[in-house]
Amino acid sequence: MPGRITREFYTRPNVLTVARDLLGTRLVVPTPEGDRVSGLIVETEAYRAPLDRASHAYGGRRTRRTETMYSVGGTAYVYFVYGMYHQFNVVTGAEDVAHAVLIRALEPLERLDLMRVRRPGRPDHKLTSGPGTLCLALGIDRSHDKADLLGDRVWLEEGPARIAPAAIASGPRIGIDYAGEWAAKPWRFWLRDNRFVSRGRAPRVV
Repeated sequence: MPGRITREFYTRPNVLTVARDLLGTRLVVPTPEGDRVSGLIVETEAYRAPLDRASHAYGGRRTRRTETMYSVGGTAYVYFVYGMYHQFNVVTGAEDVAHAVLIRALEPLERLDLMRVRRPGRPDHKLTSGPGTLCLALGIDRSHDKADLLGDRVWLEEGPARIAPAAIASGPRIGIDYAGEWAAKPWRFWLRDNRFVSRGRAPRVV
């Protein structure tokens, strides 16, 4: 099996670099029976507190929910939105920095049969093509919040192949119009021409 991603990968200071480098890695969530459910990360969004108005930790905000963001890089940050979806983030940087990367879309790899049960009636290319739907498909919920990504509850592995820079596009993040000028930051990254990406928008090579 491919090697697990190390702490040093997550604790690098530039969250934008980590967000790009997460593309092409594998997110793995084991079932209670020990089966692997996994997908290739094909879309990410970076959030860089404290100045980023789109970040939950904007201005150094610390609440019961956001406290996880201040953990050391390589910690899972999972929250509940819209009264129906969980969203999975990778905390990056040093402890108390509050940088995070939202995982927006995956390409399903292992246990598609179970994903189809968890997401009935959806075509395969829609099983994990959004931050909320991928959590449903992989069985991620609030119990995974604060999980160490070097542990055995949820983790990331090296991808099957190196991603060429020309294969990566970037554009504005989605659903953060309230963030003013920060909404225009090209801090969403995705794999070009990948059909599992949540949506395309004004792509550019990075």
